[in-house]
Amino acid sequence: MRINIMALGDVGQNVLLGLKLLGGEVIDVIGIYDINESLVKRLEIEMGQIASVGNLLMPKVEPVDEEDLLDTDILLFCATKGIPPIGSEGDVRMAQLEANGELVRSLGLRIKNQNEGGGRIPGLVLIMSDPVDQLCNIMLESSGLEPNRIRGLGLGVMNARAIYFAERDERFKSFLDEGRVFGPHGKNLVVANSIENYDDEISKKLSALVVNANMSVRDLGYKPYIAPAISSGALSIIEMLKGGWTYGSVYLINPFGAEGSSYFGMLSRKKGSDWELEEMDLSDELILRLKESFEGELGK
Repeated sequence: MRINIMALGDVGQNVLLGLKLLGGEVIDVIGIYDINESLVKRLEIEMGQIASVGNLLMPKVEPVDEEDLLDTDILLFCATKGIPPIGSEGDVRMAQLEANGELVRSLGLRIKNQNEGGGRIPGLVLIMSDPVDQLCNIMLESSGLEPNRIRGLGLGVMNARAIYFAERDERFKSFLDEGRVFGPHGKNLVVANSIENYDDEISKKLSALVVNANMSVRDLGYKPYIAPAISSGALSIIEMLKGGWTYGSVYLINPFGAEGSSYFGMLSRKKGSDWELEEMDLSDELILRLKESFEGELGK
């Protein structure tokens, strides 16, 4: 399997490192591309000098020219522009929609044109830039790809953040064995403390903590990119390639009694060319929250 990473900013570099260290069983080559050619060369050198005495199996990392970017099994889109500076208020993820949407639309049109011209295009496009679900929709509209060939990677870190709080607060302990996360990598996120014994009040409190966890890091003067790059990116990609269950955005039509279609985050696993969704019996309260979340995302 070959994966090409488009853009090597903070997120792209950390995803690259995670895939290099942990992805040897399922990834042969990681292609890296960025408009900064010196950065690409530096990372090719640095990644090439990571080795162990035990000869741990690790993917090869090599530079990719822009014209060859789409010639890959998987294309991981990490490009972004206009990231809100430290101290910004409001939903910093949604603040990036217009700028990042232009980047995704441009890439989608390039995929469409290359496909119509008989050129090779990625088997799967993974979107990591914010806002993940909206950018997946833009990729779908612009590229002509089938919906199951696009997946958003934003929910893995939300699950990890829920685990973080559940390990530190007895009120949320049930999440560790019974909980799930659904929806977007943003304010309409739905955290369920337990599928079997759903508690609406506890779940909403945990949801609020998870949604605002990135702001806690920003308040310290740092951009929160390490945990997303590893939890939503590297670990999710590797487990996905192994056929395991992972959190990510999949395309849904009229789910939860709602009207419309959009990408929406949940637990799923790759089955051939499609995605298998986890089947669960959900309480009426939780279904209502999921419906409200889905409809809230449609309005973006």
